[in-house]
Amino acid sequence: MPLLIGSQRLDVSLSAARIVQVHPELEVRAKALTSQPIHTFGPKGFLYVQQRELAVTTSNDSAISILGSDDATTCHIVVLRHTGSEATCLAHCDGSDTESEVADILYAVQSLSQNTKEGRLELHLIGGFIDKRRLSQKLSSQLLKAFDRQTDDIYLITFCVSELNDKEDKGIHLPIIYGIAVNVKTAEIFRANCQDRHPDEDLRSAYTFTGGTMLSIYDPKKEQLKIGPYSWIPFPNIDFWLEQEDEQILECFSTSPLAEPPHFVAHIRSTLHFLKENPQPTKSIFTDRKPRVYRKRVDGTWERVLTEMV
Repeated sequence: MPLLIGSQRLDVSLSAARIVQVHPELEVRAKALTSQPIHTFGPKGFLYVQQRELAVTTSNDSAISILGSDDATTCHIVVLRHTGSEATCLAHCDGSDTESEVADILYAVQSLSQNTKEGRLELHLIGGFIDKRRLSQKLSSQLLKAFDRQTDDIYLITFCVSELNDKEDKGIHLPIIYGIAVNVKTAEIFRANCQDRHPDEDLRSAYTFTGGTMLSIYDPKKEQLKIGPYSWIPFPNIDFWLEQEDEQILECFSTSPLAEPPHFVAHIRSTLHFLKENPQPTKSIFTDRKPRVYRKRVDGTWERVLTEMV
């Protein structure tokens, strides 16, 4: 019985709205989350997770206490935690390869829970809204089915997706929650605004922008963040795109143009500029074919580690 609510197996063929009718406790938890004030996180003890990234650590981590991600419109933020080992993974999924991403999320938590006899796996799914292309509903369904196909019992605790995360403003549907953070010490989940997106924000975004698959970016045993090494094919027609008006950038590069946060276009332009300056990252950034490695300073800033720990 892989995906459970209490002692019952979840019927993953149902819509989000129908699921909460059958399991009203999920709607109660979703409303409690959407009614939360937004908490601002970063940089001290904080690790930012971009789209198509995951990070996992435990409550014993001396550098990281909060994992967070935001800017999710049709994307979903996934938190999986083992209550025994207290291994916690946060991932930002966009539907590009949900089956593989769910397997990676589960493996990340299990790899830190191998010697733990007590506890269970608890799942939190947040994101999406009632978008015109129904991409949110599609991703919600994909995630439920992918977790349900796992061999381990997984308990769905938070389900705040698609219809449950939707509001209307002047007839336009928008997500209520764009960002989520989890405290790896206490397991608390918060509505989040992430101020610190370092390190290498443009580099990480460029990798995803050019079709990169989901990656685990943090080594909890060494307490180090690892970026790359990446390679990509030079992005076509960059000068053309950089010449376009903001409205055209928004329309062409967003799955939900009316729902994007205000900084979306600036972020896309910054990523395009980075790709223009680095058409071959193996020659301009990863000349030694090794990852860029960072560790957290006490003040929360990231420090580049030139000699990686063994």
